[in-house]
Amino acid sequence: MWFAVLMERAVRRERVFRDRSNPLEVYNDDEIISRFRLTREAILRLTDELEDVLGPTTARSHSIPALLQLCTALRFYATGSFLNTVGDTVGLSKASVSRVVYRVSGALSERLPQFPVEPAELSRLKRGFYNISRFPNVVGAIDGTHVKIQAAFENEHLFVNRKGHHSLNIQAVCDHNLKFLNCVARWPGSVHDSRILQHSQLFEAFEEGMIDGILLGDSGYPLKPWLLTPFLNPTTPAQRKYNTAHCSTRNTIERAFGVLKRRFHCLHGELRMIPERVCKIVCATVVLHNMAR
Repeated sequence: MWFAVLMERAVRRERVFRDRSNPLEVYNDDEIISRFRLTREAILRLTDELEDVLGPTTARSHSIPALLQLCTALRFYATGSFLNTVGDTVGLSKASVSRVVYRVSGALSERLPQFPVEPAELSRLKRGFYNISRFPNVVGAIDGTHVKIQAAFENEHLFVNRKGHHSLNIQAVCDHNLKFLNCVARWPGSVHDSRILQHSQLFEAFEEGMIDGILLGDSGYPLKPWLLTPFLNPTTPAQRKYNTAHCSTRNTIERAFGVLKRRFHCLHGELRMIPERVCKIVCATVVLHNMAR
């Protein structure tokens, strides 16, 4: 009797193949941007570029095409919904969506922007920032933002930020057009912005004089020859004028973070994944944000 019950439970469940329509053939151009945050042309171009990474490695049937993988990940980034909810919209199981998001995020995170060092590019950045409030020699605005995550299994206390939430502290530098020039997404929420900067390659590059220009940061950062912060208690007209120009120029990074989180709503809520996966997702959305800009 018991053997028959075990055998009945061990019978392999019949495979169910869901409808996997090409999303780009279902929606019009406006609907594609609304659902996936990129244009049809951008999605097709990115699919071609990632084909070698996302394409099937075997000749097995019913593999998930690279285009569908990319659209699935984009849909998750755009909504921040549960994985099974995203899967229901594209015809994939929860497990498949999880693997696809991880794979696509890893591929995109390899394309993070590197801070420019070419004189021509630095000159372009200086002109762009100068046109905002006539603040000279600025090549970037720097700040940090928190992305909420579920409580980590290991070293949980390190991820609790000053507001009592579990998060990752993301540090980034942007240009005058709200495009990100640099992004560091691997530090727990309890780590201060200044410490993240001091342990970054960007800090070493500026300290060694490899980059000709200055960054603008808030009062949480240390004052450096290449990193200017506002006066905490301005007392003269010159100091108040400096603070006004500093604030108007530096707020580009605040706006960039705002646009990033509204474009990819997964960053606006809580990401229910381990920190390592969240880091890749954040880096992927930064790359996609630059493409959208």
